Amino acid sequence: MKKRILSSMAALVLLTTMMTPVFADSKSASVAIGADNTEAQLETVYGFFNIKRGDVEETVVTNADERKYLEGLVSLDKIGSLALSSVYVQEKDTGGIDLKTNNIDWVTDDMYKSALLTAGITNAKVIVAAYTPVSGTGALTGIYKAYEAATGTTLDEEAKTTAVEEVVVTGELQDAIGDDAINIISSLKGEIAQTKTMSDDEIRQLIEETATKYDTVLDSQQIEEILALVNKFNELNMDPDTFIKLAQASQGSVGFFGNVQSFFQDVEGFFSSLFSGNQ
Repeated sequence: MKKRILSSMAALVLLTTMMTPVFADSKSASVAIGADNTEAQLETVYGFFNIKRGDVEETVVTNADERKYLEGLVSLDKIGSLALSSVYVQEKDTGGIDLKTNNIDWVTDDMYKSALLTAGITNAKVIVAAYTPVSGTGALTGIYKAYEAATGTTLDEEAKTTAVEEVVVTGELQDAIGDDAINIISSLKGEIAQTKTMSDDEIRQLIEETATKYDTVLDSQQIEEILALVNKFNELNMDPDTFIKLAQASQGSVGFFGNVQSFFQDVEGFFSSLFSGNQ
């Protein structure tokens, strides 16, 4: 009996070790604040960032900055007339994109991550926050500003514009069909090596086939919007393997944590039977 208990405890220790996060070496950090926040509101936002104001370089994003990328792509109610969302960005050497949000109610974490890869941001810790719920569409502008300030680099302008359009198209598609919107767009990004040489009609067919894999039927307008986006992807210097590996990693993590849940259920059952036997 003692051997069984010791084996279970050893397994728990091993599992805890496996699940302990490994943080990549970090570099410079920067914050981009929405220009229309009050001092009290910024105090709330910096609380989400878990740093004191002045600890890192700070830049300002205005509503005009946001409209530079969003106007003509998204309805005015989602753009608004104020710049409220703020972001914290810390460059990393490795480890991909570590992203968290606070009070962002339209753009999802996965949408941000996918768009940041499109814009050329591959390794960074990013926190998007607002003192009150906002759509989050304007936050990409802040991420660009903060990332460029933190790294001293300049992101490709066409890539930044395409990333914003990706968020808008994916978000509107999500409103219509649900969570599979991001899966459809991500799958198509993984097909860039093929779509670069395809005609528009061939891409339309691929879009329909991809949607079918997720038990979804798209209308003609949705197909045309996705087609325009795919053609913009094709014009960028993006590596399709990046998105294929991202999808595989996501599927792998689901499988891993499913096994973890099963393991804990087995352990719980073991101890339940052990203690019930001693009563």
